[in-house]
Amino acid sequence: MDTAIELPLTDPEPLPPGIVRVPVAFVNAYLVDINPGIPADGWVLVDTGLRGLGLLAIQRAAARRYGAASSPRAIVLTHGHFDHAGSAAILASLWGAPVYAHPLEQPYLTGRSDYPPPDPTVGGALAMLSRAFPHGTIDLGGRFQPLPADTPLPFLPGWQAVHTPGHTPGHVSMWRDAGGVLLAGDALATMNQESWMDTITMPRELRWPPAPLTTDWVAARHSVGKLAELRPGCIAAGHGLPMVGSDVSSALASFAAHFTAPSHGRYVDQPVVADLGGVVALPPPVPDPTAVTIRSATLAAAVATFAVRVARTRRR
Repeated sequence: MDTAIELPLTDPEPLPPGIVRVPVAFVNAYLVDINPGIPADGWVLVDTGLRGLGLLAIQRAAARRYGAASSPRAIVLTHGHFDHAGSAAILASLWGAPVYAHPLEQPYLTGRSDYPPPDPTVGGALAMLSRAFPHGTIDLGGRFQPLPADTPLPFLPGWQAVHTPGHTPGHVSMWRDAGGVLLAGDALATMNQESWMDTITMPRELRWPPAPLTTDWVAARHSVGKLAELRPGCIAAGHGLPMVGSDVSSALASFAAHFTAPSHGRYVDQPVVADLGGVVALPPPVPDPTAVTIRSATLAAAVATFAVRVARTRRR
C-alpha cells in the first residue's frame, strides 16, 4: 500500500482568500477569484462535480459569493471523470462559458472515446463502489477548449495548469505560485478512500489518486513527484479536506519519495495506452473473486425469489 502522511489540522476550511471549496457528495469543486479576495472582478470554476448535484451545489455557492446573475470567465476540468465533469455540459450551456481541459482529455469530453473501465481488484472501499461507476463519455461540443499546460493561464492570472498524468492521460493540477496554492484534482487525495470509516470522518492525510480509476501508476508516481517539487503550502484535492501549513511541503516530499503502486490490479503492471484519439489499448482483465461472489449471491437471491413466487402461485 501507499505510505500515507497524516497532518492533523483543526481549521475545518483553511483555504487562502479567494478560493472556495464546494463539496458535492464525495468530490470537491472550487470557485477561484480572478483577483483574490475581490469577488466583483470575476471568477473561474475548477471542476463541476457529479451530474445534477454539482449543478445545484455550485450554483448556490456561486450565487452567495458572486451574485445570482454572475457567471464564470471559464470552467476548468482537471480531467473528465464523471465525478469531476458530470455537470460541465449543463453549467457551460447555462453560463455560456468555455470549458478548458488538457488536449488528451478531449476524446472523453467530446464523445469520441470512453474511459477505461474501473479496476475494482485493487481493493478497498472505493474499489468496491467502483463496480457501479460509469466510464462513458460526455460531449461538450464546441464549448471544449484546449488548456495550455505548464504555462500561465490567460483567463486566470497567476495560475497555471500542471500536466499530471497517471490518473488519466490528460489530468492537470492547478498551481498558483503566490502562496503556494495547489488544486491537485485527482493527482492525489487528502483522505483515505480505501477505508469505509475514513470516507465518512475524512481525516486529512496524503494518499494516492483514486485507485480503481488510475490507469498508469508509473506516470502517477512521477506526477506526485512533480507536484512535490513545487513545494506547496496549501493542497486542495478533488477528494478530502484541504491541507494548509508550513509542514505541507515536507509531507508531500516524503509522500512522493515513498509512493508505491497497489500490490495488485489490472493497471498496476501494465498501463492503458491512450493518445489524442482516446484509448488505444487496454491490459487484459484480471480475476475478480469478489465480483464472482457478488454474482453468485445475486443469482442465489434471484433463484430464491423465483422459488417463493412459484410456491405462492401454487398455493393459490
